[in-house]
Amino acid sequence: MNADAIDDIAARHPDAFRRSLWKRYATPLGVLLCILYTFYCAWFFSVGAVLEKANWNLAGAYLADWVSYEIRPDIEFKDNYLTIDYSRFSKLGSNPDPDWVTKQMAVIERRVDAAPTPAIATNKSSQDSFMAPGAPTAENPAAAPGQPVPAAPETVREKAVVAADVVLGNGRIAITPNLVTVTRGDESVIFDIARDSSVTPRTPLPAWIEQRRPGSTAYVSFGFLGRAEVQDDEVIAWRRFFGWANFVFDTNSPFWGKPISEAASLIVSGARIDSSRSNAALAWDNVLNNAEWQHGDVWLKLLQTIVMAFVGTVLASIVAFPLAFLAARNVTPSRIANQVTKRFFDFQRSVDMLIWALFFTRGFGPGPLAGMSAIFFTDTGTLGKLYSEALENIDDKQREGIRSVGATPAMVQRYGVLPQVLPVFLSQSLYFWESNTRSATIIGAVGAGGIGLKLWEAMRTNTNWANVFYMVLLILLVVFIFDNISSYLRRKLMGTIANGNDERRARLPPAAQIA
Repeated sequence: MNADAIDDIAARHPDAFRRSLWKRYATPLGVLLCILYTFYCAWFFSVGAVLEKANWNLAGAYLADWVSYEIRPDIEFKDNYLTIDYSRFSKLGSNPDPDWVTKQMAVIERRVDAAPTPAIATNKSSQDSFMAPGAPTAENPAAAPGQPVPAAPETVREKAVVAADVVLGNGRIAITPNLVTVTRGDESVIFDIARDSSVTPRTPLPAWIEQRRPGSTAYVSFGFLGRAEVQDDEVIAWRRFFGWANFVFDTNSPFWGKPISEAASLIVSGARIDSSRSNAALAWDNVLNNAEWQHGDVWLKLLQTIVMAFVGTVLASIVAFPLAFLAARNVTPSRIANQVTKRFFDFQRSVDMLIWALFFTRGFGPGPLAGMSAIFFTDTGTLGKLYSEALENIDDKQREGIRSVGATPAMVQRYGVLPQVLPVFLSQSLYFWESNTRSATIIGAVGAGGIGLKLWEAMRTNTNWANVFYMVLLILLVVFIFDNISSYLRRKLMGTIANGNDERRARLPPAAQIA
């Protein structure tokens, strides 16, 4: 039929070819409604205000902390010298001396308070002196009886830091006790320091330095590689480095700080560091008990999460399987049994897994048992409903064929029902096993054990974002592996079940095969 013939038919039967008003305008109306709904959601949730008030710099700093770490030297001003300190648990070890912090040393004089001398009791009679016993003199100032006598301050000469340079990426901070010069690229700003009083720039501040009020702390940004605060009593600098510091060995390990070749040689053939065990065993123990990354504890918690998901899913599948036959109307004709079982499923799945985890945590205490119970209880209801719906949608012809050859009710279910629904049951159970690995992480954060609790503890400190990213990567890796295992098992099971059904069908009588 050509186009002219179609046009001729349409002209002779216009009512058959005329589209209704709804069909003509359904698509543009649907698009318009979606646009209006988007604007409504943006207004209702104040999306614009939220985006405007968002602290994007802070968000960027948190993301940077996932893949990098910071070293923070604190340079404190003294009368004529500086002191340089690092954090208590510095990633550089107990004696940090980085090459990007250079120090100028010199011999200085400073006054220190001498230790007080104990008061000396005297038994001289009053005639030895024209003054009363115990009266204050130049050599023996007034002091309470029995109290130590304060000594005059002493002047000591010692070597100290009189100037320091801190290099942060393309920036540099030159520090002396009363002067700080900050340089970024071709721009430099000099600050006069009035100790414990004010920080005063000599020139107008560029955009990368912020001082919220005159004389207050100056905040310096060097981009991703660093930042600093110039205060009236010290300069605090943060130098950022890519990577995860001390990921294998922490600063307490004898293998820390050594090149890979040297550490490997020491582990394989070096003299024993600990006489009670080999260097390989010592190195493995240092990795597991790394104080900064806690690999052993993280891996144990991850294993707990995997076990929670597996055991909870298996138990839920086992319990939901027979209950689904009671809930299916076409398998169990009793309406009372159908309704009671279905309402039981509704009760179990109507409350979120997280709420059940809180309930079981109160009942059993924090730990994996509460997590397994929450997964088992929730998934029993969900899988039971899915199983029963699969049973209600089977093809009755296969059951009728099995029943027509005189098979018992159990044989009818075995050969007429199970071959149809078993692949669906297994596929759904495998999917829930994979999904519950992620769910177990969430419920672990409320005390149900596993890596979720460890992840929540790291996030609460607001400083261990690299540890958070490490655990997130482990979770992603486990989910990826389980997803592939689940897909592989589904393919294998489907093929095995299909081949088994063909073999069993070939052994049946001709009448049952036709059915």
